[in-house]
Amino acid sequence: MIAKAIEKVNALTAEKNPKKNPELAIGDIVRVYVRIKEGEKERTQIFAGDVIARDGKGITETFTVRRISFGVGVEKVFPFASPSIEKIEVTGHARVRRAKLYYLRNRTGKAARLRAL
Repeated sequence: MIAKAIEKVNALTAEKNPKKNPELAIGDIVRVYVRIKEGEKERTQIFAGDVIARDGKGITETFTVRRISFGVGVEKVFPFASPSIEKIEVTGHARVRRAKLYYLRNRTGKAARLRAL
């Protein structure tokens, strides 16, 4: 009975989320193109940074991107199934040994950078 319910949920989530997202790994350097609506106008904003975490499964899956903006660390959590995301572009990859890179929050300057391969 539970297996049938899980199958139904998986079918519904696949139906709701037809977008094919790139395989994001922790440590990837990405550019996320986000559609922003300001009044009547709509524009695309790019948020570029390092993927430091992935959470959830299925339609509720999210990824966290961190960047340094004017010396201040900025993190955004993006749902994969968000209709406001136009595209996700992977621009590089860094070799990491952790599933969550939260330790970067405590680092400043060059120590807060990931080395791209």
